[in-house]
Amino acid sequence: MAKIKIKQTGSPIRRPAVQRKTLQGLGLDKMHKVVELEDTAEVRGMIRSVRHMVEVIG
Repeated sequence: MAKIKIKQTGSPIRRPAVQRKTLQGLGLDKMHKVVELEDTAEVRGMIRSVRHMVEVIG
């Protein structure tokens, strides 16, 4: 299965709890951290909900 790299570019401070939990679910907890996840519909949906705080690298 294909992989996708995600980098956290925004801070979860002063964001709704749902968005903070979504970042944690993606494995992001620090600024500029990069994680590699399976490219699934669920992950794409999570990225879409916090697209202002993450960057898709590849």
